[in-house]
Amino acid sequence: MGFYNLIKIYYESGDIMKIAVIEPLGISQLKFEEASANIKKLGHEVVFYSTKTDDLDELEKRAGDAEAVIIANMPFRKNLIEKCKKLKFLSVAFAGVDHVDVDFCHEKGIMVCNAAGYSVNAVAELTFGLAISVLRNIPKCDSAARSMGTKDGLVGTELFGKNFGVVGTGAIGGRVCAIAKAFGCDVYAYSRSEKEELKKIGVKYVSLNDVMEKCHIISLHVPFNKNTDKLISKEKIALMRKDAILINTARGGVVDSAALADALNNGFIKGAGIDVLETEPPFDKNHPLITAKNTIITPHAAFATEEALFKRAQIVFDNIEFWEKGTPQNVC
Repeated sequence: MGFYNLIKIYYESGDIMKIAVIEPLGISQLKFEEASANIKKLGHEVVFYSTKTDDLDELEKRAGDAEAVIIANMPFRKNLIEKCKKLKFLSVAFAGVDHVDVDFCHEKGIMVCNAAGYSVNAVAELTFGLAISVLRNIPKCDSAARSMGTKDGLVGTELFGKNFGVVGTGAIGGRVCAIAKAFGCDVYAYSRSEKEELKKIGVKYVSLNDVMEKCHIISLHVPFNKNTDKLISKEKIALMRKDAILINTARGGVVDSAALADALNNGFIKGAGIDVLETEPPFDKNHPLITAKNTIITPHAAFATEEALFKRAQIVFDNIEFWEKGTPQNVC
């Protein structure tokens, strides 16, 4: 009998689950109650913690006796998983799960599901916020205006008519392609699989090298794993145009940060918009991109809109309902 069917039979027996939300989800108490209403109607206990902690003993108290646990971006590693003796299901309020020891969860019979799709619009929109901020020198213009300065030396560049490269055309990358087309860009994409619906709107699939060589703006939308670790390597960065900018709202480890900082500081490329580094904020002040020239950095905020945060809360509770019915969704 399959693992899913065993889980279904177990919970169809009428047992009540304890569901522990062991870190804040970034929404109000009112919105939290709305998102969790259906699961509570089924009689399950939902325990919510409004503070973050990295203390292992405290996390064990929060998660140790729960059958289902909900996290956002806090690390959920082997040392904590081993202490969760009753855990059967982990619902991750994030699209990426590189902060979770997923393989070890599988070894322990723990299903892991993510919140795929919750931040498609949010991330795509910040992608263009970063791109336009770099191209139009918005932070520098703001500083100049506040210090009684002028636009001298701050003349920008338009998106219209530029070659826009998208690396990874999943849900977010696909949305970025569509927006780039609306801006009047010629869109080139590199991805494991090609989407016919994107081809129909004029997206051209090419090699990664072609994207790096051709495009004025290159935006990254791939997950972080062993295949994408430093995918944008020193060699790939060396292929970029001198007037190109790189936008990363994916994961920090996808880019060789030292090589990117070197290219920026030496004027080999025009600029960068960075939402993610290799670690979560607060970022290390000595990270090479923190002081890199012509670089705008945001503190992993691409997903952080009121709409997206509420949607992900709904998804992580929905994940538990679908799993309980024996039809899990968003399985990792």
